[in-house]
Amino acid sequence: MGQRAEHGEGGDERAGDDARDGAAGRGGRGDPLPHGGGAGRADPVPRGDGRPERGGVASGRVASGRAESGGVLRRIVRGLPGLLLVGGVAYDIATPPPFTGVPFFVAAPLIAAPLYTRRATLVVALCAVLAVIAPHVVEKPLARVPTLTELLTVVTVGGLALLINRLVRRSGERLASARVIAETAQRAVLPVPAERIGGLRVAARYEAAQADASIGGDLFAVQDTPYGVRLVVGDVRGKGLGAVEAVAIVIGAFREAAEQESSLEAVAQRLERALAREGTRRDGLDAVEGFTTAVLAEVPRGDGTVRVVNRGHPEPLLLGADGRVAVLEPPEPALPLGMGELGAWPDRAYTAPFPPGATLLLYTDGLTEARDAAGVFYDPAAWLAGRTCQVPGELLDGLVDDVRRYTGGGADDDMALLAVTRPGGHAP
Repeated sequence: MGQRAEHGEGGDERAGDDARDGAAGRGGRGDPLPHGGGAGRADPVPRGDGRPERGGVASGRVASGRAESGGVLRRIVRGLPGLLLVGGVAYDIATPPPFTGVPFFVAAPLIAAPLYTRRATLVVALCAVLAVIAPHVVEKPLARVPTLTELLTVVTVGGLALLINRLVRRSGERLASARVIAETAQRAVLPVPAERIGGLRVAARYEAAQADASIGGDLFAVQDTPYGVRLVVGDVRGKGLGAVEAVAIVIGAFREAAEQESSLEAVAQRLERALAREGTRRDGLDAVEGFTTAVLAEVPRGDGTVRVVNRGHPEPLLLGADGRVAVLEPPEPALPLGMGELGAWPDRAYTAPFPPGATLLLYTDGLTEARDAAGVFYDPAAWLAGRTCQVPGELLDGLVDDVRRYTGGGADDDMALLAVTRPGGHAP
């Protein structure tokens, strides 16, 4: 029933009018977090598995190098139309009359169509037409069959390039609108909590995966109740509107149960029943495999502890005022919410010390499943170890930035973070 304590130690350029994608104390040592006894209490135990620490500076340099190379590649691609026009003209001048630079002039507006604005694409197409006409006007009559064919080819391709540009612009506008709607829905379902709730400092972050514009199923909520401050962080299976609907159900059930139920275990059971009712209304795979991993926490007033119920979710981390990190492992594993039919055993909350100056971090698996270029998973405990925190928002900002550097900005899953700090600690 012990816990482990670990020690150790980031927009694409817009094409045409497409919308941009938007994504958002060190040092110290000291004694271990205080240990407590008694049944149901899980105390942090120092961990000495000797795992090598991740090289944060090196990984940051690798990610920075990838970002710089990506920026150079984009600039080269955007400069291709001009290079093709210049290359075609040079080819025309340097070769005998039977040879022509028309293939260069045809490719230039086609490449410009998805990358440039409509006006810039038109300019490239006109330049291509002029590049075909100019040598023949100067050197020989224009009314030759090959010349007219070449001119007609470039004019036709230029018109197609303008049509492609228009279609790309419309698709970009629709995608931008869809993203705005998704973001609005996400904020409506997951309102940002207040900075202070029940005497605790609170901060939350939701980071959508850049590779997927769908609405995610990660959730968080904080509520001040007669029994203390209660929190939940969870991850609904799937994405899209179905996941958002399940998120709304879980958060609605949590807010109601948190006020009414006297124990954290009873709150978890209310969420279980709410998802079971939701499952009966679904068809197909979701009705069979729909589930939500979640961790619930309760910070009672005045006793310096935190109680946790974990339903198949990544373990919370407790960052002490001295910079030590404790992994709040459950005494025994439990199934996610919505899978109660596969096993019927009661929820059991476990207790850990939560002294002044400590910060409780709850998160979804988008954090621990983030990978670097070599496929190595991110370890948040390694980054947190040795740090102190009095402003949880700054801690989350630093953690999010470090994940972006680690992955090179290419996370594959959404990430929800919730940090709660008990004020009163003095950083070393």
